[in-house]
Amino acid sequence: MTDFFANIPQLKYEGPETDNDFAYRHYNPDEIVMGKRMEDHLRFAVAYWHSFAWEGGDPFGGRTFDRPWYGEGMQQAKMKADVAFEMFDRLGVPFFCFHDEDVRPAGADFAETTRNLEEIVDYFGEKMESSGTKLLWGTANLFTHRRFMSGAATNPDPEVFAWSAATVKTCMDATHKLGGANYVLWGGREGYETLLNTDLTREAEQAGAFLSMVIDYKHKIGFKGQILIEPKPQEPSKHQYDYDVATIYGFLKRFGLENEVKLNIEQGHAILAGHSFEHELALAGSLGILGSIDMNRNDYQSGWDTDQFPNNVPEVALAYYEVLKAGGFTTGGTNFDAKLRRQSLDAEDLILGHAGGMDVCARGLKAAAALLEDGGLEAARDARYADWDKPENKAMLHSDLASIEARVRDQGLNPEPRSGRQERLENLWNRYL
Repeated sequence: MTDFFANIPQLKYEGPETDNDFAYRHYNPDEIVMGKRMEDHLRFAVAYWHSFAWEGGDPFGGRTFDRPWYGEGMQQAKMKADVAFEMFDRLGVPFFCFHDEDVRPAGADFAETTRNLEEIVDYFGEKMESSGTKLLWGTANLFTHRRFMSGAATNPDPEVFAWSAATVKTCMDATHKLGGANYVLWGGREGYETLLNTDLTREAEQAGAFLSMVIDYKHKIGFKGQILIEPKPQEPSKHQYDYDVATIYGFLKRFGLENEVKLNIEQGHAILAGHSFEHELALAGSLGILGSIDMNRNDYQSGWDTDQFPNNVPEVALAYYEVLKAGGFTTGGTNFDAKLRRQSLDAEDLILGHAGGMDVCARGLKAAAALLEDGGLEAARDARYADWDKPENKAMLHSDLASIEARVRDQGLNPEPRSGRQERLENLWNRYL
């Protein structure tokens, strides 16, 4: 036990009327929503990197946090794990997520770094047995070290490709050993700064080969979890190859991997790509590749990924509506890829940031479920396309231009525009918020 959260109680559901800061007002894990426990719908996870490894820096200033576990040794890494699992227990979250760089110190070489990871994985295993908190997903940090300045899988240096592949293998082994539900590939620098020194064809082939190796290794070791890719459009690269849902789906189809991989979609990344979160979720759902989500928000006045905790119930409700429409999470869940503001120094801030986000997600989930169960929005959408269900219109999709022209002439078609009724549907939506 540590004393970092010594004065903070375990959070419980107390209902909307409570004045207790350290309680849930809306997140009741046992509440039944659409026939399933709320906890099993949301599948909350804490991001190890933002909560325990991030030091409070931003693009214009360095560390503001002062945590007792900061340092490079295994003793500090284990203290960090102790604090992390104490927080998981206080919040009552069922999952956590990590990069290798978050949890272990780097060694003098690859072998020592791997030994450090294996040691902390064993320590995690002991903590997980007593805590009950599970691993939603693991991943490899292939972007922070200077060797990755030109990418990992797409790097022009084959030695960096080899190092990256070896690192992913060790992280997949760690995730498998801990019973992780997924393994994520996050290409933080898989992209380019300028086309003057970039061979797009070669880098795409390298990325396709790398992903194929990951999938082959998954099956070799018997990992039953889902392989996920996380879209991100830019920052730090000028253009990243995993730009958005549509771009990644095209990549998967190109290499015949669309049935092996799903996506972990983040709200902040969707915004950077010029989309809404719900757009990316809806598209992934329609393509059958929606796997998991990172729930956060961006500051819409800033040009980078600010990773703030969610606080906008209508936005969150739109997201969960698409998740529920797609069938809900199976191996995936709601990872808080969110961090404190660099002025929020205290242990209480770390707890309350997550608690507030969990309450916002609970409210959004219930609103989305109520609207989906009502059926009004889906009925209105079905009505808009109802004429396509008529046999003569269905047949038109398998016809040809000349036959369609003949139909227009013979029937004297002269269509008038029909209302999309957007405002009416927005009013319907707002009744549930």
